[in-house]
Amino acid sequence: MTNLRTNPSGLMISAPSSGTGKTTVMLGLLRALREDGLTVQPFKSGPDYIDPAFHRAAAGRASYNLDSWAMGPSLIHSLTQKAAGADISIAEGSMGLYDGVATAGETGFGSSAETAAMMGWAVVLVLDVSGQAQSAAATALGFARYNSTLPFAGVILNRVASPRHERLIRRGMEHAGLTVLGSLPRNRDLALPERHLGLVQAVEHPDLERAITTYAGFLRDNVDLAALKAAATSPKASAGPAQMRPAAPAQRIALAQDAAFSFTYPHLLDQWRAAGAEILPFSPLADQAPDPSADLVWLPGGYPELHAGKLAAAEHFMAGLRQHADTRPVHGECGGYMALGTHLIDNQGTPHEMAGLLGLVTSYEKRKFHLGYRQAELNAPLLGYQTGTKLRGHEYHYSSILEQPDAPLATVSDADGNPVAETGSRRGNTTGTFFHLIAEAGS
Repeated sequence: MTNLRTNPSGLMISAPSSGTGKTTVMLGLLRALREDGLTVQPFKSGPDYIDPAFHRAAAGRASYNLDSWAMGPSLIHSLTQKAAGADISIAEGSMGLYDGVATAGETGFGSSAETAAMMGWAVVLVLDVSGQAQSAAATALGFARYNSTLPFAGVILNRVASPRHERLIRRGMEHAGLTVLGSLPRNRDLALPERHLGLVQAVEHPDLERAITTYAGFLRDNVDLAALKAAATSPKASAGPAQMRPAAPAQRIALAQDAAFSFTYPHLLDQWRAAGAEILPFSPLADQAPDPSADLVWLPGGYPELHAGKLAAAEHFMAGLRQHADTRPVHGECGGYMALGTHLIDNQGTPHEMAGLLGLVTSYEKRKFHLGYRQAELNAPLLGYQTGTKLRGHEYHYSSILEQPDAPLATVSDADGNPVAETGSRRGNTTGTFFHLIAEAGS
């Protein structure tokens, strides 16, 4: 492969749907190429805060989200520059290749196909072939022809039952004129552990390094890595507008960071650091209080519902958080928002006392799935954004609001403009939202 030091060629690892094994393929590919001496830049198409941490562990390089609905051209352009110095870019898609929203954002509908087309990357389709044979080729052919302008590198067959099964599927692929880049035998031992929001977090995996090394060996044994590298396509010439560097929300930001609070988008932290902010990590689960010199405390999303008892007992953390909120801003997203309320009810129906900085009561026992893009217009200042600013974000949780007596923080709608009841709330110096901030609209 030509060693392009500024704009490397790339691939989009996608699939017809979720649950096909593309994350396992992605991690194995990242590590195998790294073991071969390549510098690999990982990306994630769409709004996901779990996969990029796995990507980083496999590639040894931070992974960034590219979101054609939530991000404007200047932000996307700036994030593609993260590949500078890499030999190849590998992106993992979200859901199915063509899945997006009905209404376009600043740049599009948010599908993985849109990201691949924008970047000029060829698509590798990971196809779960269990329960079918030659018919798998009809599925793959439909994806290859649905958008004839999208480069299509070929398919990786997953969950192949036997050599005979593979021969039948390959016969169909040959008939359809499709390239088979690999064939992965069915192996339940390679499944990543999951929970209600998808994969467990990278920091919680019992033996992540061993797992990734195993995936790499599995890919090396069953995928034509040379053909994959050769299939990578050069990115489109990018002369995007220079990004207006957003101001940091504060000079010193205390960031909760542990198994209960870990859902942060890397590009936001990079932007804040580039604007001169200092990030001060602390662990509520270890009963650490935020740095008393911090100007802002940020509680990101995560899994507080799984650690509610331990958080409720973290007296030092709670006291420091409340003391900070007396004079300076505190903000929580999703799981962090839940921790700022009065009570969090776990899946057994047991209420746990939280910080009480907001009047919010949430329940993981009364579960309802909330998923989708969010548009928000602020009713009050938030993280350096002024009242009236329009933000783009994403909501993904199962917990329900039982009580929310405080003033709404924003007017919130979904991607199609339909009102959303989870508007966030504010009281004194404390704010919170169930949506995860991605970017200011149009940025």
